Formats: sequence, C-alpha cells, structure tokens
Amino acid sequence: MKKYKKRSQHKDPLSFLSVLIALLVFFYSSSIPLAIFVFFGIVGMTLAFHFFRRKQKEDRLKRSDIKEIDHMDGVQFEYYLAALFKHIGYKVKTTKASFDYGADLVMDKDGERIVVQAKRHLKKVGISAVQEISAAKTHYKANDAWVVTNSFFTNPAIELAKSNGVKMIDRKELIDLILRMSPGAIPNAAAVKMQVTPKTIHCPLCDAKMIEREGKNGKFYGCSRYPACRGTKNI
Repeated sequence: MKKYKKRSQHKDPLSFLSVLIALLVFFYSSSIPLAIFVFFGIVGMTLAFHFFRRKQKEDRLKRSDIKEIDHMDGVQFEYYLAALFKHIGYKVKTTKASFDYGADLVMDKDGERIVVQAKRHLKKVGISAVQEISAAKTHYKANDAWVVTNSFFTNPAIELAKSNGVKMIDRKELIDLILRMSPGAIPNAAAVKMQVTPKTIHCPLCDAKMIEREGKNGKFYGCSRYPACRGTKNI
C-alpha cells in the first residue's frame, strides 16, 4: 500500500529553537559542566516532545481506523461514509452506481440536502470530482455539495471547489471527523469491508486490480501486474 506523503516538508521551528538555545548556553556559559548539563537537558526534552507527539499521531491514526479504510474499494468506502454520517444524524441514501449523476450519497438533515461524492484514492483527487458533484447538486436540488476522500486534493481541485462552493473533506479532516464522535458510534471499518462486496478486488501489495487465476492448489486472485507484483488473495 502506497504511503501518503506529508503535505508540508517544513522543519519544526520548535526543534530549531531548542537546539539554538542549547548551543547558546553551551558556548556562553561560564561553567562548562553546567553548560553541558543544560545542553543535553534541552536536547533530551526536545527528543521526548517529538516522541510523544509521534505517539499521539500514531494513536489518532489507530483510533480512526484510517489504515483499514485505505484498503477499502470505492463501494465499501461509500457504505462506510453512509454509516458514519448516519451516526452524526443525517438521513442517508446511497445512489445506484449506474445512475448516480455524480453523487454517491444523498443526505438530508433539518430540511437541508447535501450530495456527497466519496473518493477512496491512493493519489490526490482532481477537478473531475468537483465538476461531477457540482452537477449532482443541481440534479438533486441540494443545498450543499461535498467531496470526501481518504487522500488529499490537487490545488486545481481546491481552487475550483472554492469558486463552486463545494466543501472538500480530505484525509486529515476525515480523521478529525471520525475522532470527534464517541468511540461507540464510530463505524467499524473492518466490519464494513466484510459486509460489503467490493466492486473490484484490489491487490494487498500495490492496490492494482486482481484477476482470477488457477494454480496447483486451486483458484485464487492474482495481481494484474504480475510478475512485477506477486500479490495474491484467496477466493
């Protein structure tokens, strides 16, 4: 499974400031032992801070079940979002795949209608999602239009969404949305995957489409990128 890159590559200013203070104390202190103690004390506290912050981030990812969501296919992701928004209080309908007119979910709450396009992607979501959900907003006579993804959006998609009044919920915002719910109300991503038949079988190694094959031990699913990828799944 492809890993998602951080959106910002800027270095942490706190780390830079901590190291700078430690170096100033070390070079300008009249007491060498004290300077060494303070220097390593500041460096140690900085490392501890980063350790706990990384642990907190890992805990958030685990509680959100986002890694399980990453292994869903598009249909499973739609049903997961339907369950999620139902727990929030929306009345949710999934649309027929062949006649969805650009919307995967139609949600009603307090007299307002929202159309949602679900994008379970490995790469960034482009402008076509914004164009499709904008058309769906008119077709379903909705008040708002959302695009929800487990990934992120391209800059052109973000700009088009602004001019069309489309709400974009990316990976970070989806995680925040899930974690704002009470633990007992969060849909179980693994259970949704088990209950909803995927539209296509995806390779557990590279996420490419899988093909039914037959070997000496019987039938199985093999990656369509074989021999470049040797991912398999049992039937």
